[in-house]
Amino acid sequence: MASIFTKIVAGEIPSYKIVEDERFFAFLDINPLAKGHTLVIPKKEIDYLFDLDDDTLAAMIIFAKRIAMAIEKTIVCKRIGVAVLGLEVPHAHIHLVPLNSEADINFANPRVKLTADEFSKLAKEISNNL
Repeated sequence: MASIFTKIVAGEIPSYKIVEDERFFAFLDINPLAKGHTLVIPKKEIDYLFDLDDDTLAAMIIFAKRIAMAIEKTIVCKRIGVAVLGLEVPHAHIHLVPLNSEADINFANPRVKLTADEFSKLAKEISNNL
């Protein structure tokens, strides 16, 4: 069965897309730790990040770097934190989280609530900063 991320890539489930290319897709996390929390995924469904072949993994990191730089131009923060958990959805993905302290990337933290309009505006702003 296709993962929720595969369904997002296919357009079966809506998302707040930042950008995509032929191999990767970036979109806002709908349960963000911070405003601008973005997920970067390969379009090809592979469960575990380290099961990706070396070329795909390297390209995914470079793709994520572009997104992180755009987030930094959009959200006031000290850094963009990078997390790879891989337990919640069986589809390789990287979390990019705007940080002002180490505590900001604690996945036990309460989630930020945004309206659909706020998500849409934020996705567009980040995309425009690419």
